[in-house]
Amino acid sequence: MRILCPNLDRENGLETVLEVPIPEEMFNKMGTNSAVRWQNMRNLMRTTQNSSPALEKWAAMTEAAASSYNYDQFLFLLKLVGSAFIPYPVQLDHAVTKPIKDGSIESSTAKYIVQQYVAATGGFAALNAINSMYAVGQVKVEVVTDGLQNVESWKRPNEAGGFVVWQKNPDLWYLELVISGFKIGAGCDGKVAWSQSSSTSVPARGPPRPLRRFFQGLDPRAIANLFLNTVCICETKINEEDCFTLKLETSSEIRQAQSTPNTELVRHTIWGYFSQKTGLLMKFQDTKLIRMKAVKGDDYVYYETTMESMLDDYRYVDGVKIAHSGMTIASLYRYGKSMKKRWRLEETWRIEEVGFNIGGLSAEYFMPPSDLKKDCEQDLLCNCI
Repeated sequence: MRILCPNLDRENGLETVLEVPIPEEMFNKMGTNSAVRWQNMRNLMRTTQNSSPALEKWAAMTEAAASSYNYDQFLFLLKLVGSAFIPYPVQLDHAVTKPIKDGSIESSTAKYIVQQYVAATGGFAALNAINSMYAVGQVKVEVVTDGLQNVESWKRPNEAGGFVVWQKNPDLWYLELVISGFKIGAGCDGKVAWSQSSSTSVPARGPPRPLRRFFQGLDPRAIANLFLNTVCICETKINEEDCFTLKLETSSEIRQAQSTPNTELVRHTIWGYFSQKTGLLMKFQDTKLIRMKAVKGDDYVYYETTMESMLDDYRYVDGVKIAHSGMTIASLYRYGKSMKKRWRLEETWRIEEVGFNIGGLSAEYFMPPSDLKKDCEQDLLCNCI
């Protein structure tokens, strides 16, 4: 991955470290020669609101390269998957334990499975010694939409990109994702969660929530704490491996906190599939239904999303076992009286670097933008999903 950017203003100047390292595949698509590519990369990294003319020209070129490609839909789906939230409060500063015998046999079994997962990923001592972390990775994304009711179908070819994510106890985190001419930022300062893209001038806000990407095998503490209050519902096979299935239904109080007068979070269900052989999380899945009131009239539009993440390549980093690769398949079904449409996005990802207990990482790094706004309906959908 590309880490350094040459100094384009001074010939003998020092190189600049990129905020988000990018894969070679993405860099090679950013212009006709090296100078143009670096200029476009610098413009993209500097983008916080509106794109520069050069960057817009390059984005238009990438748009024209794909037949029937829809700019807004691609960015919308990219935000849904790339910076998805989990609307469930999770304690991140340490791994929580609860007595196994308290509760039903299904809940007691789930607690035992979570204890085995904690042991498989390094144990309570190793997990509780973490006070901050960062991860660098690369992704490849493909989008397909099925046209329903005379709506044209389109497909977006594979696009490569990179991301950096930071986290600090107790519930601070920040993500930057760069892919195909777009830059997405999202974060949480413990009081508000927010997201912003290079195509929007003002970031959107919402209640504090953890980032879904942490539950893709990246943060064992968050995973253990999330599934501690679940029930074990069955056994199933994932990639020919026997797994326990843990299920969590989001409470009505949490759903109500995520809703607005015109947008209702109807349901949100989370599943975790833990290997009976290794104790590790093999698959993370969640599904959600949101009902939104139409802009005109009394009709409602429904958005149903399902995201399935397969986790692989577990390796130890400073005594903690982390999933270093995987694939997320997200489907979004929009239906109502006027239109029905389905989207499908596939993201393959690989972690290139992980570090714990970062010196000098202060809470100021996680401060939200100063120009936060209240959620509009589409912003709420992006933030919730």
